Amino acid sequence: MTKHLSTEELEAGLKHIRQSPKNNGTLEMIVRRPQVDEREMLNEGILDENEGLAGDNWKIRGSKATKDGSAHPEMQLNIMNARTIALLAQDKQRWQLAGDELFIDMDLSDENLPAGTKLTLGEAIIQVTAEPHNGCKKFAKRYGQAAVIFVNSPEGKKLHLRGVNAKVIQGGKIRVGDTARKI
Repeated sequence: MTKHLSTEELEAGLKHIRQSPKNNGTLEMIVRRPQVDEREMLNEGILDENEGLAGDNWKIRGSKATKDGSAHPEMQLNIMNARTIALLAQDKQRWQLAGDELFIDMDLSDENLPAGTKLTLGEAIIQVTAEPHNGCKKFAKRYGQAAVIFVNSPEGKKLHLRGVNAKVIQGGKIRVGDTARKI
């Protein structure tokens, strides 16, 4: 079993995370969630304006963030920095446990990707939204309480270490290895 990192070990990884590309990031992993707590790692996927990642349960699962419990349109995709998840998970097979669909080696900070920023990714265009993406109980169970404190700290929130939410503006095929570019 992988051990959870201490606060000191996590903070030691910040320098590497901060060196993430500002532009031309690489899509390192695509994860589809067909059912709650199920994960499928994909080499390629389809992003759709109405469905998010095709085959993902985002739309049918709904959201606690909407009054009627329907899927939140500003939370269609969850994106996490690949360097952050590599640090937390310590094993690439454990990245998928985070529950995010896209893992990109790119600076996701407020400064670099403020809400409203559009990215090309493969044939698709996505847009970062203002909806916060925070660590939760499941995240703590999978990566440790220190990891939740780390990603939810003031610095962690500024850097969006837990990730960002996004929506699909233009659908299309995406593949692991695609470049994410700001437009």
